[in-house]
Amino acid sequence: MRAILIPAALAAVLSTTALTFAATQHTAGTVKVYDSKAMTLTLADGSTFMLPKNFKDPGLKAGEKVSIDWEQKDGQKQADTVTISN
Repeated sequence: MRAILIPAALAAVLSTTALTFAATQHTAGTVKVYDSKAMTLTLADGSTFMLPKNFKDPGLKAGEKVSIDWEQKDGQKQADTVTISN
């Protein structure tokens, strides 16, 4: 019985930890560069976000204040939504 419980408990802990890292995060900042060909958005603080293939440009330009919801995937910040803040 103990031989089954230890691997099961370890699997539960590891799967819970992976879910913690996939949580959506929020960042606000000022656009430094929007590259529609590379599908990237760089903020003034140097943070770079990969944009989804179906991203619709809401009129991004340098100096624009934005709000970004994103997740860390494959070592990159993947933007889920980008909205212009007024």
